[in-house]
Amino acid sequence: MKPFNSAVFRSLRNFNYRLWAAGALVSNIGTWMQRTAQDWLVFVVLTPHNGSVLGTVMALQFAPHFIFLPWTGIAADRFNQRKLLMFTQGAMGGLGIALGLMTVGGIIQLWHLYVFAFLFGTITAVDAPVRQTFVSELVGESDLTNAVALNSMSFNAGRFIGPAVSGVLIASAGTGWCFLLNGFSFLGILASLFFLRKTELNLSGRASRRRGAFTEGLRYVRGRPDLQAILLMLFFIGTFGLNFPIFLSSMGIRIFHADAASYGFLSSVIATGTIAGALLNAGYERIQFRHLVVSAGMFACGCAAAALSPDYGFFAASLVVTGAAAMFFTNATNSLMQLSTAPVMRGRVMALRVAVAMGATPIGAPMTGWVADNIGPRWAMGIAALSGLAAAVAGLMVSSFNRKQSKYQDET
Repeated sequence: MKPFNSAVFRSLRNFNYRLWAAGALVSNIGTWMQRTAQDWLVFVVLTPHNGSVLGTVMALQFAPHFIFLPWTGIAADRFNQRKLLMFTQGAMGGLGIALGLMTVGGIIQLWHLYVFAFLFGTITAVDAPVRQTFVSELVGESDLTNAVALNSMSFNAGRFIGPAVSGVLIASAGTGWCFLLNGFSFLGILASLFFLRKTELNLSGRASRRRGAFTEGLRYVRGRPDLQAILLMLFFIGTFGLNFPIFLSSMGIRIFHADAASYGFLSSVIATGTIAGALLNAGYERIQFRHLVVSAGMFACGCAAAALSPDYGFFAASLVVTGAAAMFFTNATNSLMQLSTAPVMRGRVMALRVAVAMGATPIGAPMTGWVADNIGPRWAMGIAALSGLAAAVAGLMVSSFNRKQSKYQDET
């Protein structure tokens, strides 16, 4: 079997996946419009370019992934995933409309944004593991790696389009309209979920309702050194490396004096890299552990180049490398963990993955924001580079240990 398959878009042969992908793309564009508008609202409108406050907003938005971990993974394993997704997607749409109305009405304050960030994070904490594991119900395990990568490609196509549109809309009409459009964009994915061919879903067994289900998931991971190694690498990069709102805001606005349109363009530039990383990932039939090590090293190189950028153009170019490496790395962790996990445990394992990747943001984002404010934005990017290096070194150590163990077992 070839390690690389040219049928990059093979999952789109499946009707249910095509329908899901179309609805998700509309929603993803709206999501990135809101993310860009939210960062601009915090960093420019509500504060005098305060990276620490932006880090606090990020912390509130991602903390629920860790706080509610005992329940989110169980929900993904136990309940009907299509119906649960319809609830979470509808709730996020409603929150977007409410935030937009308050912003357009001119009554939004910083503490309101804190509340909305936590509410969005709470719904997303339930939504994320369900949405990730639902892919296997759409396409089955044979095309899971490809579908995961195409999902990320759709997400980052939204990242490419959304911020650019948001930048123009902020300059012409204000941030509130970005929030409103994001709220209504969820109608696309709700429609796709409603019209899925239910008889063609690849339904897997649901976990039974019993006490200790969460600790059962922890024991499962504790007995899997390979999953532990992936989570450790993900912790380094997720905590200190994926704080892109802080990097783009502090570097783009404070160092290179970007306006709203130029700031939105930076988000679209990094999306170009992430789409490239997702395309590369989609071509592989099977991801290997060594791919994690290489992509973590490339992420470190991209962040280092961004930190040392002499001008806006070089910074934008370095973001392409950074985005491609980050997306390949995160997709690879997703595919490896899903394919190597028993279906009945998959929701809990993926919830733990999301908690490590996003739930650690309350640790890393405020620290990164403080460094950007008090030492300098370039130093904050330097921390991101070190996170990629730490992940690559951890991966190399695990690979070396596994080779020694394998050699010892062969000899005995």
